[in-house]
Amino acid sequence: MGIIKETLKSGDGKTFPKKGDNLSMHYKGTLADGGTKFDSSYDRNTPFDFAIGRGDVIKGWDEGVMEMSLGEKAILHITSDYGYGSEGAGGVIPPNADLDFEVELLKIGDASVNGGCCVVL
Repeated sequence: MGIIKETLKSGDGKTFPKKGDNLSMHYKGTLADGGTKFDSSYDRNTPFDFAIGRGDVIKGWDEGVMEMSLGEKAILHITSDYGYGSEGAGGVIPPNADLDFEVELLKIGDASVNGGCCVVL
């Protein structure tokens, strides 16, 4: 039970999130059984911003995203106990559903995929 990370595109391999870091990510969430999409930041064209490691997101994200480096794109295969468990969520995620999230780590604090954090004067 837990998380399996399937890397689709490698990140920088050196910049990893730490507990409490503010992150910006794109994601698409689907049910593992059947692949029905239930949410997507890509569809809204707006990345999702949150602090990692504080319980602001499901356990599968808190633990799985911590293993990603800046710029990495992956699929997190998350068992229900690391997702929404026996409660499900929002009428779109049934109880005890395993989930797949395609996630892309765009920003960790001030470090972003598009390059540097600083302005040189």
